[in-house]
Amino acid sequence: MITSRSNPLIKLIRSLERKSVRDEENLFVAEGVKSVAEAVSSGFGVKAFVGTEKGFSLLAAHGVVAAETVGADVQTVTDDVFKSISGEVSPQGVLALVKKPVNAVVPSVGSCLFLDGVQNPANVGAIIRTAAAAGYVGAYLADCADAFGGKAVRASMGGVFRIPLVSGDRDTLISVIDKPFIVADMNGENVFARKKRGDFCLVIGNEGNGVSERLKSLAGETVSIPMENGTESLNAAVSAGILMYALKEFY
Repeated sequence: MITSRSNPLIKLIRSLERKSVRDEENLFVAEGVKSVAEAVSSGFGVKAFVGTEKGFSLLAAHGVVAAETVGADVQTVTDDVFKSISGEVSPQGVLALVKKPVNAVVPSVGSCLFLDGVQNPANVGAIIRTAAAAGYVGAYLADCADAFGGKAVRASMGGVFRIPLVSGDRDTLISVIDKPFIVADMNGENVFARKKRGDFCLVIGNEGNGVSERLKSLAGETVSIPMENGTESLNAAVSAGILMYALKEFY
């Protein structure tokens, strides 16, 4: 059992709070029973499980026995040590070090998202969560908060394991997208009045500045959400969720 906060594995986990380390180590942290279970079933590959005795019991009750995961190290830690590496207010006592996926920069096979400078990791995660639920086939992220940071992973509630995510330079990502761009803009067409027609790439902009001029110039359409009672704007994740469902064709 690991009892010291200075243990090398514990230090590694804490260092993964930084994007530069996540990129260098090609790892990210999935914390909590549901997120760890999703990591195991995703096929991403788990390098290590770290948890308290209670945490591993909760995970087993959820159908995942860490020791049965081929190639993964399993380390039990004290409650005190786990609290030192947890990002949760009320930790369940288990996390996994997960290998970051490498997704090629290629066109999507259906309707997708383009996150254009979304900076709040909680918004990034919540948008990914909704995209997975609404059946979008992937998301392209340019100049955004890292989708594999702790806050984003937690907010995605497993969404990062369900749809391909591609981060990169804005122009590079734009060059591979072969679906018409639909830009979210306050001056756009009422999204609920729009006639649905085929696959598309929905662009969600920065929380403060909106969609970049580069993406606006490529927009085949702009759409907006009608608002009443003097409301001028909505949270980026809330807006994205409404638009994703309003635009999507369900059969």
